[in-house]
Amino acid sequence: MNIELVGTALFCDDPRACADWFAEHIGFEVGVDIGWYVSTQHAQHKNLSLDFVDRGHASSPEGLRGQHAAGALLAFLVPDVDAEAARLREAGAEFVLDLVTEPWGQRRFQVAGPEGIHVEILQAVAPDPQWLKDNGFTED
Repeated sequence: MNIELVGTALFCDDPRACADWFAEHIGFEVGVDIGWYVSTQHAQHKNLSLDFVDRGHASSPEGLRGQHAAGALLAFLVPDVDAEAARLREAGAEFVLDLVTEPWGQRRFQVAGPEGIHVEILQAVAPDPQWLKDNGFTED
């Protein structure tokens, strides 16, 4: 499969408000806005797209129409997670997980986005050698 774009469609009550939140906090740009559908692309990564669709619109799959998803988490890998945490804290984002360094090799935090969408920002860091050993990872 030759993939040219990775996109995600999220059903929501207010597509424009969701798109605006991702534009303000994560760097997406609104491209198409026809009310019930708003398409965004990341300013630096044009192959990364988030679309927001009115959950009740007839274009939504009938089995999903009007449904509220639970547990949506979008993750973004960045080169400097501490800088992003400071930036989002300054912008007033609601942190649901403060900065933490995980033994498996991630430094991460999570913020609450619009309509129950959570966002994780993470950076790869060196894993804890003891954690690797305790979990059956061996050096090759």
